[in-house]
Amino acid sequence: MMRAMMINVNGRTVQLEAAASVRTLLEELELGQAACAVEVNKRLVPHRTYGEHALDDGDEVEIVTFVGGG
Repeated sequence: MMRAMMINVNGRTVQLEAAASVRTLLEELELGQAACAVEVNKRLVPHRTYGEHALDDGDEVEIVTFVGGG
């Protein structure tokens, strides 16, 4: 049986597999190719570590996407 965890993403609860990383979360939210910044528990996660940064049950995640314009 697959374990699941609940995390809070930008104020809403999201359920993920227990072994999820920041990259997994972004792909689940269809933001895998988006330019964005991610903060986990009020700490900025470097982009190069998204695939290695494991998420834990109850984590607070903030995702900010960048939008171009003029």
